[in-house]
Amino acid sequence: MSHVPVLLNETLEYLDPKPGEFIIDGTINGGGHAREILKRISPGGTLLGVDWDSELIEKTRRELKGEKIVLAAGNYADLSDILRQYRLPRADGLLLDLGFSSWQLETGRGFSFQKDEPLEMTYSQEEEPAWQIVAKMRESELEKIIREFGGERYAKRIASAIKSARPRTTKALRDAIVSAVPGGYERGRIDPATRTFQAIRILANREMDNLKKILGELPQILNPGGRAIILTFHSLEDGIVKDSFRDLARAGGWELLTKKPISPQGEEILQNYRSRSAKLRAIKLSTK
Repeated sequence: MSHVPVLLNETLEYLDPKPGEFIIDGTINGGGHAREILKRISPGGTLLGVDWDSELIEKTRRELKGEKIVLAAGNYADLSDILRQYRLPRADGLLLDLGFSSWQLETGRGFSFQKDEPLEMTYSQEEEPAWQIVAKMRESELEKIIREFGGERYAKRIASAIKSARPRTTKALRDAIVSAVPGGYERGRIDPATRTFQAIRILANREMDNLKKILGELPQILNPGGRAIILTFHSLEDGIVKDSFRDLARAGGWELLTKKPISPQGEEILQNYRSRSAKLRAIKLSTK
């Protein structure tokens, strides 16, 4: 399954990559955005592609070999360290696409409840699997995570069911969730397990902490005139980016490029249903 880049045209508009520039794709995923960025920074430009999933980095290396690209397996939250490690300068542009790729749904690591797979849910194979993290948590802690990261109103009942079931596979986790919610829950709008799976994935990958860290380090990552474009896929992420960008702009030295988030329109949603929840926000470091 190929990865379809979300809001591609809008991303390129706000990122505005030019020949000779140095651009960072901090979540290179399937390389959909990266391919188009590479076209626009040639000749003379460099792209740093980062992803926590080392298998995905190797896959991208095979597909984009020969291009002016540096690929690094690592967490985008550690970009300052990665730049030092590879002796790279500050960037003219940074893209973070916080959605997981279609390819990752096929890895067998438990991102999808539509298959019965080991309950790992981690982008990096070196991280502790989700089932182990959940097994160590108190029921009250798990309830809080499901409520805060998933927005799940039956968090207490679901947490209790999960702790009783001690699931190690996606099927066992989904079965526990479904057993805890009323019949006909969500009336078929979404699967009853959707919100809880999201919450546990966010927990396992420390997604909120990583996002807050990179936002705090933007001044050390971007050149004057540098643009940061962040694509989020749920309200928690978008709220963090919105507040951070607003605070930067109010403090001075930054220009908000998007007063309101940019969302996919009808045709893109029809072609790529996963894009429906995407929001793009962009900010620029002043040249003064």
